[in-house]
Amino acid sequence: MWLWALLPVLLAVWGTVGFWVVYAMAVANGSVNITEAFPYISTCGSYPPQSCLFGQVLNLGAFLGAVICFLKYQQVQDYGCHSRLNLAGLVLGLLCAFGSSLVGNFQQYNQLETHLFGAFLAFVVGILYFWVQTFLTERVKPRHGGLWIGPLRFSLSFCGSAFLIATVVLFYLRLDSEAAYCEWALAMDLFLLFGLFAVDFWHVGTCSVHVHHQRADGEAEDVQASTQTLPL
Repeated sequence: MWLWALLPVLLAVWGTVGFWVVYAMAVANGSVNITEAFPYISTCGSYPPQSCLFGQVLNLGAFLGAVICFLKYQQVQDYGCHSRLNLAGLVLGLLCAFGSSLVGNFQQYNQLETHLFGAFLAFVVGILYFWVQTFLTERVKPRHGGLWIGPLRFSLSFCGSAFLIATVVLFYLRLDSEAAYCEWALAMDLFLLFGLFAVDFWHVGTCSVHVHHQRADGEAEDVQASTQTLPL
């Protein structure tokens, strides 16, 4: 069902547009001065009213990201790959989503330590998650998207890693504008990687929810399964 492919597209569009709207609001109301230095993403989202939108963008993005990571994990499982690497990918993806929520709810000027921890989960763990997905792309069959999906996912993961390293190095060299450019590029790269899952989710049919009812007498072995298919 092609509607499942809209989930990663929605995340990519929501995050990208949301970040740049926050940037525009911060510039418009004078919260940041782009004539002095190009601002970091978190700097744009630190002050109201754009901080409210910043938190909402990341909270909804974290929710969508968690759903996408679980669906991708289950899809790989259904293709017969029951490796620990797939499970590790799920854990990394959920941590990335959780970190995004922390970044949105703990602004850098209020809770810097928590904010930085969330940024570590969102960026560093997020890149690790997509390296795992790159490896699984080559390992799991069928591989949706043809021969180009693997090299493209590898290239985007490599660029994300380069942007991450450049951001950290330039930050410690006190080249704030250059570091901020790399951070924005890293964020856009991650959104693009999430959006690329649309190629895989295009082939998802339906998802089923199984609810098991335990008998009142406590006999755990006697359960009734309800198999209701919930269409999107």
